[in-house]
Amino acid sequence: MTAEDGARKPETARGTETAREMARKTETARRTGRTREMADVEKGGEGVPRGERERRVRTGGVELCVVERGDPERPTVVLVHGYPDSKEVWSDVADRLEASFHVVMYDVRGCGRSSAPKPLRGGFTLEKLTDDFLAVADAVSPGSPVHLVGHDWGSVQGWEFATVRRTEGRIASFTTMSGPSLDHFGHWIKKRMTRPTPRRAAQLLGQGAKSWYVYMLHTPVLPELTWKGPLGKKWPKILEMMEKVPASPGDDRPAYPTPSLPTDAAHGAWLYRDNVRARLRRPRPDCYAHVPVQLITPTGDAFLSQRLYDDLELWAPKLTRRTLPAKHWVPRTRPDQLAAWIGEFVSAAESETPREPAATGPYVDRFAGQLVLVTGAGSGIGRATAFSFAEAGARIVAVDRDAESAARTADMARLVGAPEAWDETVDVADEQQMEKLAQKVAEEYGVVDVLVNNAGVGVSGSFLETSSEDWKRVLDINLWGVIHGCRLFGRQMAERGQGGHIVNTASAAAYQPSRALPAYSTSKAAVLMLSECLRAELAGQGIGVTAVCPGVVNTNITATTRFTGVDEEEQQRRRRRTSRLYGMRNYPPEKVADAVLRAVVRNQAVVPVTPEARGAHVLSRLAPRTLRAIARLKPPM
Repeated sequence: MTAEDGARKPETARGTETAREMARKTETARRTGRTREMADVEKGGEGVPRGERERRVRTGGVELCVVERGDPERPTVVLVHGYPDSKEVWSDVADRLEASFHVVMYDVRGCGRSSAPKPLRGGFTLEKLTDDFLAVADAVSPGSPVHLVGHDWGSVQGWEFATVRRTEGRIASFTTMSGPSLDHFGHWIKKRMTRPTPRRAAQLLGQGAKSWYVYMLHTPVLPELTWKGPLGKKWPKILEMMEKVPASPGDDRPAYPTPSLPTDAAHGAWLYRDNVRARLRRPRPDCYAHVPVQLITPTGDAFLSQRLYDDLELWAPKLTRRTLPAKHWVPRTRPDQLAAWIGEFVSAAESETPREPAATGPYVDRFAGQLVLVTGAGSGIGRATAFSFAEAGARIVAVDRDAESAARTADMARLVGAPEAWDETVDVADEQQMEKLAQKVAEEYGVVDVLVNNAGVGVSGSFLETSSEDWKRVLDINLWGVIHGCRLFGRQMAERGQGGHIVNTASAAAYQPSRALPAYSTSKAAVLMLSECLRAELAGQGIGVTAVCPGVVNTNITATTRFTGVDEEEQQRRRRRTSRLYGMRNYPPEKVADAVLRAVVRNQAVVPVTPEARGAHVLSRLAPRTLRAIARLKPPM
């Protein structure tokens, strides 16, 4: 029997609200009775950070170390760690969740401060790990279902917990990252083996290459010797070098990785030996999730292919997908985003009448909940970009020097899908205003995940007829406005250490010379080169930088373009004529906005948008003399 056979998909069994409240009151009273017994632990006794409450749970011949944070009256979130980690991998996420939830972490058997089974062989089966989870859940939330979150092998376990019948009613939701169900994985392999195609064969080979470490962990003795020898000592440096995961010394918070890592990793090899081959060969046919599932997929995961989750809706009917531009160890590198998504998903599961998300854009899984700031958002490309991010569920900060236009953009962004949107009136050329904006945004809304430096003005006229005032105006807005944004918000992204993306609106004029646009082209060429330099500098910090070069787009920039060397009457005539020509071209700003979102998802460096912009970009590389010849032509006025 396979997924296609349509086996029954069980629904979540939830207790009544009254029973839940009574159970929580009972548990609170029980904990109050233990206050004196746990006082030294709650104050942050030896090995336990301040604010954490530690308990021991005995089950199946092992003793599990369980740590709790936050108010026990609130919904319980259980965080399960992976291999070769201990519960400390979750400390940054727990910091962000404990104000709103009752957060529980525990060391899996054989790891951290939990004891190991004897003998090790056969002591790490998914059935026994399920026993452990149920024992922890009964101890910390005896009458209410818990919200489960797993990473790596914690996620592998979580899939087991969320799909076996004996856990129904004990789990309210499941958030999974970087760890597939072994049963789903087994069906995935069988489907590609029994019905092979070139694409499916490539997928099998690709995942087989990524799973190199699984083969090594099945060898006898070698993993134990390796972890207790050189690998265990070098692991913190390897994490920092390969995944940009900084080691935590544990001065005022849990050390990560913990000193027990070599022993933990040696014990954890039995997770693979006890489960992987057996489940991949004979996957369960009834492995349907009986709870809502949130899948968070790091797009840069070195160990798991995104293709593993292609058919996941068959097994998890209530599935929410999220993607994150990060590597494998997201609990350490992206705690802010994880905590936001976990909190949102738990709150929705707790709600009696959960609201369907208003966001419907094609990139909801990538941008939902992220903070996006767009300058020049009052009209044109800026407004269209703000709307596209809003449709993807992002929170929007619409910045423009026209207060009414910025407010209108924010209002409409909320209507099209943004959970929150704010307007800010700022002149991007004013450094002090930008500094105040950056400080306000960080304090009130958070660190920006995506910055779009879009504000700009046009100026047209020969070099000899362009005054120093005209040069100053166009450089202050088009170049210095971008510099201010990159410097202030880029620094915040770098200090947070969780990546981000900067989009700078350049122009096809950046690489297409013109005798009529020397000032404008110079400003945009500088933006293009600034973007390339920043991209090289910030790549190591997980911050992408993109220069978007739109081309001729139907916006109102022509209505405000300054034409030099002519009187006011002639200037108005040229504005009307240019606006008419742009209108006849009629390339909508919405297409540029689509290109912006696509560029962020793909982390593209330079994005020419319109056909003429793409053509000029090719010529600038292959036939620059042609562009120089075209530049000599006098445009019709």
